[in-house]
Amino acid sequence: MKKVIQTEKAPKPIGPYSQAIRAGNFIFLSGQIPIDPKTGELVKGDIRQQTQKVLENIRGVLESQGLGMQDVVKVNIFLKDMGNFNEMNEVYATYFSSSPPARSTVEVAKLPRNADIEIEAIAYIT
Repeated sequence: MKKVIQTEKAPKPIGPYSQAIRAGNFIFLSGQIPIDPKTGELVKGDIRQQTQKVLENIRGVLESQGLGMQDVVKVNIFLKDMGNFNEMNEVYATYFSSSPPARSTVEVAKLPRNADIEIEAIAYIT
């Protein structure tokens, strides 16, 4: 059974997609870019600030379902500049300090709203 997840703790979708979908014991989170859910505006700042906002948005979706970052099993990270990898990784590590999820990180030419980072995740409900 498929269930659409919508929360005010993360930005509203800017296209025809859901913030997340629950399918069985998995939650598939759509990619998040550094948008402030209160204003709908892209967060200005360096890659550290943008990474933090993206991960806080992911945390908001998870918390709306009674889950936390420890429930994430897979993450895909899209960076506009792989030169930002180390700074992004430092912030990322603070959110996944123990038992980090599987992960891929790739450089891309462009992201929605010209963001520097986008992260999507899959969580498992135990």
